[in-house]
Amino acid sequence: MKTIYIIRHAKSDWEESSLSDFDRRLSRRGDHDTALMSNLLFAKGITVEKIISSPAKRAQTTAKIFASKFGIDKHEIQLEKKIYEASLKTLLETIHQIDDAVSSVMLFGHNPGLTSLVNYLGASIENLPTCAIAAFEFDVDSWKEAEVGNLLFYEFPKKYEKEE
Repeated sequence: MKTIYIIRHAKSDWEESSLSDFDRRLSRRGDHDTALMSNLLFAKGITVEKIISSPAKRAQTTAKIFASKFGIDKHEIQLEKKIYEASLKTLLETIHQIDDAVSSVMLFGHNPGLTSLVNYLGASIENLPTCAIAAFEFDVDSWKEAEVGNLLFYEFPKKYEKEE
C-alpha cells in the first residue's frame, strides 16, 4: 500500500515586485494556512516517511513547516527542480521514481500541474487552491504502479475559515 499527500504551496507574497516568481516568499495568509493545514493533517494521525518539494521558495517553505510538524528534519526534504512548473507527465515520473521502501510521501508543488495530477489520480476538482491537500492511497507494492488511486480526503484552508 502506498499513500501520497499532494500539497500545493501556501499563498505567496506579491508585494516585493523585484523578486522572481521562483523566489517569492509566503504571505502572512500563507503562513497562517500552512500552520492550519499542517495541524489538521497531523491531527488525522497520519505518518509520513518522505517529503519531496519544488525548490521554489514558497513551496520549500511550505514543505519545511509541514516537516517540522511531523518531526522530519528540513534537510531530509528532497528538492526536485523538475517539480517547478512541472507538467502532469513530469509529476507522474517523479512519483514513479520514489523508492519502493517508502510507503507514505508528501509532494509539494505548483499549479496547474498539481491540479492536473490530482484529477488524473482520481479526484474531480476545478482547481487545487493554495495549501490544499489531496490524499490518495494506492493498492500497489511499487510506486511505478501508482496510477488512479483511492481519494482518501481533500482539504483546503477556506473550508475551515468559519471555524476559527
